[in-house]
Amino acid sequence: MEHCFIYAPDRAIAETKSGKVRGYEYDGITIFKGIPYAKARRFHAPEPVERWDGIFEATSYGYVSPLLELPKPYGELNIPHRYWIMNEECQNLNVWTPACDGEKRPVMVWLHGGGFEAGSAIENIAYEGENMCRIGQVVVVSINHRLNLLGYFDLSAYGSEYANSGNAGTDDIIMALQWIQDNIANFGGDPENVTLFGQSGGGAKITTLLQTPKADGLFAKGINMSGVAETIMGDSKGNGEDLAIALMAELGIDGDIRELETISYESMAKAYLHVKPELAAEGKYLGCTPHPNAFYKGTPNENGFRMETAHIPLLVGTVYGEFSGIIPCTYDKNRLTREEGIQIIRQTAGEKAAEELVPLFQAAYPKRNPVEMLSLDFLFRLPTQQYIRQRSAINQFTYSYLFNLDLPVNGGSAPWHCADIPYVFHNTELVPVTQERGVTEKLEAQIFNSVIAFARTGKPNHEGIPYWPASTPEEEQTMVFGKNTRLRCNHDTELIPLLAKYMGPVFERIMYENTEKIQH
Repeated sequence: MEHCFIYAPDRAIAETKSGKVRGYEYDGITIFKGIPYAKARRFHAPEPVERWDGIFEATSYGYVSPLLELPKPYGELNIPHRYWIMNEECQNLNVWTPACDGEKRPVMVWLHGGGFEAGSAIENIAYEGENMCRIGQVVVVSINHRLNLLGYFDLSAYGSEYANSGNAGTDDIIMALQWIQDNIANFGGDPENVTLFGQSGGGAKITTLLQTPKADGLFAKGINMSGVAETIMGDSKGNGEDLAIALMAELGIDGDIRELETISYESMAKAYLHVKPELAAEGKYLGCTPHPNAFYKGTPNENGFRMETAHIPLLVGTVYGEFSGIIPCTYDKNRLTREEGIQIIRQTAGEKAAEELVPLFQAAYPKRNPVEMLSLDFLFRLPTQQYIRQRSAINQFTYSYLFNLDLPVNGGSAPWHCADIPYVFHNTELVPVTQERGVTEKLEAQIFNSVIAFARTGKPNHEGIPYWPASTPEEEQTMVFGKNTRLRCNHDTELIPLLAKYMGPVFERIMYENTEKIQH
């Protein structure tokens, strides 16, 4: 395939409220990288950037938020990662657009995973917005913002200037969304049709924004991918005073909280990792997650959804295996008979568990061997079921999905956390492990077209899938994406709570044994 690249003084220029930016053109779309949308002092609220003279060169990705510690390289076949230059001046965004021509196209804003502690707008190779932009004819935006202690460290006990330091990262995102409202029309996007989509921590950020009044009116729809789980949805408790005292003691700071603003990030991160275990053991505030206050109203599972957001359609789902899908298997499902699979369940979870679980599993997943119950996720699926019931009670446009495609690893592996991202972005070509003749292209089209349809209309329906109705509190209408995509109603509502009851201790042990091998 022949490609076309254009970078010229008079091409790919767009006007923003801060000044002109220049990107480049590639294969018919225009790309801008690293546009600054805000600035901020450490622990303080973001502020608009000063207007610049001349033209800002938006041709390189901007800094990403510093991380407390870098993950160990592992499993890059399954989830290809890339890391970038880290700096606290990380409030920047990237834009892919069909053209800066005044058209009003749907705008899709990507919020990256990694909880509220790690990740970046470019960490996963499949985050590239080029194909989504070109094929879907939408404007794609991805955002970097402050994370971990930089973004979520409540210091309100030390004065009003730190009133919202516990949610500075979310405040960054809101500044980016405001930038989109102010500027995206000059990039060929419609500020009145902005869809947030995010996976894992990115999905949780969408929920956080729904619970933040300052974000009202800044987006129209949300796609929450594997973003509902206690590990990423939990709000911080208490306040950060004990943590601040412990950090200052570890760093040799004599009680002046302002010294934490200027000490090197590396020193602060090292001190935090040293004092965190003791504070955790005492059940004290650890930061790195949103903090309920006047700015943020707390998770909906504890506080209910804010009725001011009841009009916003949501597409919510999980993948079959989530984190269990990347844990090494001790069985070969392809060589086991159904009875042999049941016997493994008996040995693993007990006779009573097998008696109750197997019939429900076979009804929910009739083409799978019972042994595959060991890779079925409940850590995300159970709270997602509850989330959908709760949300659909106030909103008639709440849609449910499940990604249920085994990937061609070791004879077929249950899909893992992040496995659906390449299909959503139409980027399976960038992730070799997704490739399966006769399957990949069809499923990618089904998922991608559902996402684009939802961004355009608030409904995920299109000709390539069965009719997909919204869920209600009584009926979870789940589109099960796989080799034979089909709609299922309440297919696992009885199974998943029981699976959590019986398999919870088993899975906890397996996860503990494989912690170092797990990346977001």
